[in-house]
Amino acid sequence: MLALRRDGERITFTIRVTPRASANAVAGERDGALLVRVSAPPVEGKANDAVVAVLAKALGLPNGAVRVERGGAARMKLVSVPRRAEAALRQLAK
Repeated sequence: MLALRRDGERITFTIRVTPRASANAVAGERDGALLVRVSAPPVEGKANDAVVAVLAKALGLPNGAVRVERGGAARMKLVSVPRRAEAALRQLAK
């Protein structure tokens, strides 16, 4: 089950990123983290930008509503989104 933490008007959660994947996709949940695959390489922030775009599209949010809070240079990242996206986020984790 995806571990969500409510922090004021935002929800934070952990993602595990797979860069240089064959396609951009949210691939469910494993060990409390959302799996996100992006085709971008992990250089110059390209993978982080792709992660934001993939999550925003999947949750029906603008890119600016998705924030990488920690782990910008790591595969495991802490991400936050507005609380209104909680139901959509739970659906992605299934």
